[in-house]
This record gives sequence, C-alpha cells and structure tokens, in this order.
Amino acid sequence: MRHRKHTFKIGRTSAHRKSLLANAVCSLIEHGRITTTLVKAKEIRRVAEKMVTFGKIGTLHTRKLAIATLHQVDKVRTLFDVIAPGFKDRPGGYTRIMKLGPRIGDGAEMAIIEFVENDATVAARKAAPAAAEEAPVTEAPATEAEEAK
Repeated sequence: MRHRKHTFKIGRTSAHRKSLLANAVCSLIEHGRITTTLVKAKEIRRVAEKMVTFGKIGTLHTRKLAIATLHQVDKVRTLFDVIAPGFKDRPGGYTRIMKLGPRIGDGAEMAIIEFVENDATVAARKAAPAAAEEAPVTEAPATEAEEAK
C-alpha cells in the first residue's frame, strides 16, 4: 500500500528524479522564476522550500545538507546569503505556482514557479549581481606608451 507516501514519480527513476529536481531548484535560485510542467513545479516547490528553510537556519550542518541535495556550492551560497535572509520573518510559503494552461505540443499543463518576493529579497537580489559584476573589474596596468605621455 502507498498510504502517506507522497511523491510524484514524473515517469523517471529515483536517481534521475533527484537530479532533475536539484537542477531545477538551482535554476530557480539563479533566475528567481522558471517555467515547467505543473507536476514538476509541485515537486520543485517541496525541495525549494526545504532548501530555503535550511538557509534560514544558516548553520554549517544545514549548509552541508543543502550542498548534498543541490550539488552546486555557488547556488547554495546564493541561497544562504541572498535569498533566505529575505524570508527570515516568513513562517513558510516561499514559492508561488501560477498555472499557464496546456502546452501546445503535447497538452501538458504548464506552470511558472517563482519565489514570493518581498522588499528585502528584491533589494538583495538586485545588489548581488551588481556586486558580482563590480568585483572582477580591475584597472589594467598602463602600457609603456601611455606612461610616456
């Protein structure tokens, strides 16, 4: 019997499903919003909200658990440093799913999954790319011709 065993199998093996969900959550962290099928979006929500909860706790142990699930250290860093602090006062419900209707090719029900934005999260998300772009910019050393002038 399958009583209380909640999962959408999505027509994949367990290893493929875990990998798909980890990559989708990393894409959600990177872009803030992704378009996928409704069934996948519901599964992505389960993993993403657990990762945000880990980020809110913020200990080394929860960081290692998140890395073990997502397998991308840079996305976990973004989650813990940028996204999770914006949800510190929110008790849950960090994502929203909006239905789009059927896909033209095969009729699969499509949806958009995104983080519920608040002022702190929006400001941190806008500041993070700006800081990342400014950091690698260094002044090039002057050439001998420029120094002669």
